[in-house]
Amino acid sequence: MENVILVIHLILALCLIGIVLLQRSEGGGLGMGGGGDVMTGRAAATALGKLTWIFAIGFLCTSLTLTVLARRDAATSSVMDGVTIEETAPAETTTPALPSGDSLLPPSADAPIEAPRAD
Repeated sequence: MENVILVIHLILALCLIGIVLLQRSEGGGLGMGGGGDVMTGRAAATALGKLTWIFAIGFLCTSLTLTVLARRDAATSSVMDGVTIEETAPAETTTPALPSGDSLLPPSADAPIEAPRAD
């Protein structure tokens, strides 16, 4: 059922795009175009205008239907249902061998200072 509604939705979308592109432009964007009656400023409804409304209402109805169907299916399943967790053995961590304690300490105050040699 969902596939049938999706196909109808796509057909309505293509028809709506086609009908809107076929309509005559009135110039002046955002609905500021002239035409129609002098008294009302509202153009007479044409056949293309009526078809636009029909396709738009059908498009919105199929959109809402697809949303309701998707939500109904989502309530019974989760994305996490398909996830499998594999437990792995922890990798053995080896600590590096520490050098002897004497080499890490700074020289003591009693230690003789040797001059560097140029051998």
